[in-house]
Amino acid sequence: MVPRLARGGAPPATSGLTVVRSALVLNATYEPLSVVPARRAVCLVLQDKAEIVEHDGSAVRSERLAMPGPLVIRLRYVVRVPFHRRTALSRRAVFLRDGSRCQYCGGIADSIDHVVPRSRGGQHVWENVAAACRPCNLRKRDRTPEEAGMRLASVPLAPREAAWVAVSVGRVPDAWKQYLAAAS
Repeated sequence: MVPRLARGGAPPATSGLTVVRSALVLNATYEPLSVVPARRAVCLVLQDKAEIVEHDGSAVRSERLAMPGPLVIRLRYVVRVPFHRRTALSRRAVFLRDGSRCQYCGGIADSIDHVVPRSRGGQHVWENVAAACRPCNLRKRDRTPEEAGMRLASVPLAPREAAWVAVSVGRVPDAWKQYLAAAS
């Protein structure tokens, strides 16, 4: 029997702790592999395929079992990863990389700009997109920053390898950071 996890709202008043809804999965070598729902992490631990490395302070209970709520789990066996995961290029990921700031004026970004416009042969790749506010994007139009008399605050680059985690969960728990820093 799989223990039930608290759904929505606050956990029971007796614990006073919040329930984490996802867990970081590490390879046996402590390399980050994925982020899974907490329920899946509990199943992996109960099937003895993984062990809890960090817990969130809550408890997962069933009729015959109580265990800490998993925050970081490590697989008991090595999973061969055939490729290095790269963060998918998306609007959310570009805003996260650029801190939701316009790369031309420093204001709040609300659009994505292709540094070399697509109409001029620019590609839709990490190195050619930047977060921009609407006025700067309209002012630049289909010109390069130099032609428009504008300067980028920073050179757009692909995010580090472990950035996919931040994109997938939005906010990275502090307990995950040590495992993600080691992977970068």
